[in-house]
Amino acid sequence: MTIISDDNNIKNKRREKNPIIKNESIEYDKTFENSIRPKTFEDYIGQTALKETLKISIEAAKLRNKPLDHLLFYGPPGLGKTTLAGVIAEQMGADIKITSAPSLERPRDIIGILMSLKGGEILFIDEIHRLNKVAEEILYPAMEDFSLDMTTGKSQTVKTLRVPLPKFTLIGATTKAGELSGPLRDRFGIIHRLQFYTVAELTQVIKRTARILDIQITEEGAKAIAKRSRGTPRIANRLVKRVADFAIIKYDGVITEEVASKSLDTLNIDEFGLDTTDRAILNLIIDKYDGGPVGIETIAAALSEDVRTLEDVCEPYLLQSGLLQRTPRGRKVSPEGYRHLGKKPGNQQQHLF
Repeated sequence: MTIISDDNNIKNKRREKNPIIKNESIEYDKTFENSIRPKTFEDYIGQTALKETLKISIEAAKLRNKPLDHLLFYGPPGLGKTTLAGVIAEQMGADIKITSAPSLERPRDIIGILMSLKGGEILFIDEIHRLNKVAEEILYPAMEDFSLDMTTGKSQTVKTLRVPLPKFTLIGATTKAGELSGPLRDRFGIIHRLQFYTVAELTQVIKRTARILDIQITEEGAKAIAKRSRGTPRIANRLVKRVADFAIIKYDGVITEEVASKSLDTLNIDEFGLDTTDRAILNLIIDKYDGGPVGIETIAAALSEDVRTLEDVCEPYLLQSGLLQRTPRGRKVSPEGYRHLGKKPGNQQQHLF
């Protein structure tokens, strides 16, 4: 399987312009990500129901000797959408080209990548909800009829030509399925939402990552990290590296429950997995706006944070964990949120710690 990514070209250009970005650090990050990325369904932990469905679809496509239907994966970031696309390509025995919607700004960008596809190849577009209207309209006939509508000539001599494309599979990933237009969403044959991971699943992810990176970790240590990983494998893998640093420098090199807890406390990640920004959101709503409701734009302005960061990174887990509520009038801290911060609603706020 060959993986071609537009992101690599972007990183290379940034590296040339910015001498602070070193080749070694970029190569290390890429090696780390690739080394822990599962290549098969057996190694891909979690999303059990989705995996079973995909296995059936892949086997059926192979029996028919046809490309897999176009797929759309949606859900919070860090749950493995890109990794899952790579696993599908591996199982189909196909090459995969990886790009993102923001890099497809001009018509020639999307036309060029479509024209370069080979039969049976997989095109993965991340953040597909950010495709502009022109690129989206170019995709319609490509997805439905495997063809491109091209125009030639000028004014009265303009002609429309339909150029055939090899049959391919488009895999789209998004954190905001609701922002996809109806015509684009309807052209995906398989649509699935990725779920947050359980503590048990994340414990398996952490143990697997530790084994690959030759990090010593106990079952209890892995579970302690899993509890603070916000149900997200990407965060779990990042925390394993951070805690391993503490274990090597301050302890005996083994990640135990005590080592994990003390290290994560030092990193200001609490037992719910909330970091400084998460707690700042809840405290702001409680202390400045009587617990809410308050608009997300107001929260972003008060914290000097980007609205998209709050909506895509912070809010999904706060909502999922029941600490925050979304109402027609804005965001509101739930009773569970008050309890977690050691506060009481109204004028009877009391700091418990």
